[in-house]
Amino acid sequence: MGTDIKVFITTENSTYTNTYVTVTDAGVPTCLSGAALDGSGETVFAGPLSGSLGWMDADDWGVPEVQNVTGLDVSIGAMDEDITYFGFRQVTKAEIKKETTISLTRKKTDLVWDSIFNGVTGGSATGGGRYGVSGGATVTEFQDGLVEPNIEYGYRLHVVLADGTEVMSIPGCCVQSHTVTTAVDGSADETMEFMTYVTPSYGQTPDQVKLAATEL
Repeated sequence: MGTDIKVFITTENSTYTNTYVTVTDAGVPTCLSGAALDGSGETVFAGPLSGSLGWMDADDWGVPEVQNVTGLDVSIGAMDEDITYFGFRQVTKAEIKKETTISLTRKKTDLVWDSIFNGVTGGSATGGGRYGVSGGATVTEFQDGLVEPNIEYGYRLHVVLADGTEVMSIPGCCVQSHTVTTAVDGSADETMEFMTYVTPSYGQTPDQVKLAATEL
């Protein structure tokens, strides 16, 4: 439940130390440097990879907590391939890769998640943030979703237990789906589903080390 956890979303971008993914008041996803983040006219969706898990102050770029969370579901499974041999009835299950799916639900208070999921993809600083930040050498731009994933692909989710004793860090997540549930006698809920093939990590502190190419 939302009262049992705290959730933080960061980029996987390591080229720029203070890269934020925000959504403007006009509903446009934008990736920008923390120096350009003035706290007005935009809402933060994801903070920097190396940022402290908490909002920023004058001396420290931080990652804001996802607000109004009501539920979280983490499903860890494996993708298998069936192998059959001539003359044998049994089928061998060979594990190809593991997959982790995260469903995050919150009370709907704005259009930030809608904009991140529905934004037009393309290698620009504005448009669609479904696949994270590209990490270009000169301009911070979004991944366009049509290239081979790299170590800066997607987002990283940190799930912190309320008492702070354990943190699950799930790297390399792309936004897989977004749904909104409405009720005539209650507030609307929205669910964003993330998916990754990179192995999550567990510990007492968040894993904020950039991915290695061998982990993909």
